[in-house]
Amino acid sequence: MTDRLVIIPTYNEKENIEAIVRKVFSLETAFDILVIEDNSPDGTAAIVKSLQKEFSQLHIIERKGKLGLGTAYITGFKWALENNYEYVFEMDADFSHNPEDLVRLYEACANQGGDMAIGSRYVSGVNVVNWPMGRVLMSYFASKYVRIVTGMKIHDATAGFKCYTKKVLETINLDKIRFKGYAFQIEMKFTTWKFGFNIIEVPIIFTDRTQGTSKMSGGIFNEAVWGVIKMKLRSFFTKYER
Repeated sequence: MTDRLVIIPTYNEKENIEAIVRKVFSLETAFDILVIEDNSPDGTAAIVKSLQKEFSQLHIIERKGKLGLGTAYITGFKWALENNYEYVFEMDADFSHNPEDLVRLYEACANQGGDMAIGSRYVSGVNVVNWPMGRVLMSYFASKYVRIVTGMKIHDATAGFKCYTKKVLETINLDKIRFKGYAFQIEMKFTTWKFGFNIIEVPIIFTDRTQGTSKMSGGIFNEAVWGVIKMKLRSFFTKYER
């Protein structure tokens, strides 16, 4: 067991899960993995369980259905705190996040003073591969929109590749995080920022999945657009003390 845990939510990721697990465990810096599995009908859970026979540092929590990205990570964060992990990572199963960048996120928190490290697509230009231009523009301007509404100086507000230190997750009341979809990523950054934690953006190259199916939808985007305004308004009536 290390003090570093990578949380990977899965739903129908049989094409990717074994490869991503093996890649993370091949890194020179050691990480444990927790898969949050939402009852995938394609047999993702069975693949993870078979890999547990080979890797003692691989863990799985199975849920009854597709309950949302936000609740998957909240479940993982609580498990990480219960098991005393110092550094907790969010990462997709589909290789859109390069596992080798886990080390850079860890270094940003462990050695460069970061309380949260973000794998940022936009801190050094636009570093996205294989996305259609419409999706690139939507993502880029969504982050611009979030910066304007919230006041955060974060270039990639919707990023889902992150490292949290234990003290951030202990400070945030995880039960009061409201969003379930991709706006969850914005709310976690905003709450971390409001508590005055140091956030470091680490430039990465984001590569769209080549296996499996994207979970993005118009409803998810709408949640982010309108939810950001509601989140900002609520913040005026919330105390952020630590």
